[in-house]
Amino acid sequence: MRVALCQLPISSDPATNLGRVTEAVASAARQGADLAVFPEATQARFGSDLRAIAEPLDGEFGTGLAAAARNTRVALVAGVFEPAPDGRVFNTAVAYSESGELVAAYRKIHLFDSLGEHESALVAPGSEPVVVDLAGIRTGLVTCYDIRFPELTRALTARGAELIVVPTAWAAGLFKEEHWVTLVRARAIENTVWVAAAGQVPDPSSPPTRAPTGIGRSMLVDPMGTVRADLGPWGQVTVAELDSAMTARVRAVLPCLEHRREDVFGPADPASRADPDSRADPARLARPVSGSGPATERDAARSR
Repeated sequence: MRVALCQLPISSDPATNLGRVTEAVASAARQGADLAVFPEATQARFGSDLRAIAEPLDGEFGTGLAAAARNTRVALVAGVFEPAPDGRVFNTAVAYSESGELVAAYRKIHLFDSLGEHESALVAPGSEPVVVDLAGIRTGLVTCYDIRFPELTRALTARGAELIVVPTAWAAGLFKEEHWVTLVRARAIENTVWVAAAGQVPDPSSPPTRAPTGIGRSMLVDPMGTVRADLGPWGQVTVAELDSAMTARVRAVLPCLEHRREDVFGPADPASRADPDSRADPARLARPVSGSGPATERDAARSR
């Protein structure tokens, strides 16, 4: 399959951002993409009045995202804001199929109350990991700061994810860019999954803000940790190939999921603690999840 990393400048105006999304999905479609990944907070950049902007998923912005997917036959993931019951908002990653159907909504679990930021003042946390079939691949959803918590990505892998999608508005700061690149690659390597991470870049037409507006560095990383695409600091739409068969080859020569000691550490998926019947089978995680074929000597050598 082909994945489009849509590294966009995000303004405080949802209508402007929806227009940029529509143009980006059309560009992705022209490049043969099956899935387009957009940043966290695609609806409106941080520093905006998020309470006023937030809307139900079937509101104007969500309807526009659905139309963009349906009109181009490209599935997409993007970050939006929903009203939360306590007066705050949810920071939500929504996934639409190529037919424009809303197939998943993931509410960000880990909130960025770090390095001088206090996301939880405006954003309510979610509590449920989400995996969905999207553009023909089992896909787990992670948002920005979540990438620092390896147990979330491991739980998504335990639920069968071959691809982890990461919308982000990664804040600039000392060592932050190095952290981002390291964490995205680490999550791919330790779970033998593909990771498609799409970030914001600052919008030159919007007034400066102290809120996070993104550093770019959108990436596609393969299950061996090789960076297949890195978009750097500028806004652009880039399409790269995701080879699902490689997941099977890597897991055949590097079966670290199979070797995890569940008897020592407990189940990888926290949901199985409450429902033992739902516990993932470690052997299943080690088997090829798509594609087939023997591992090559080159794959084996790279795994050592």
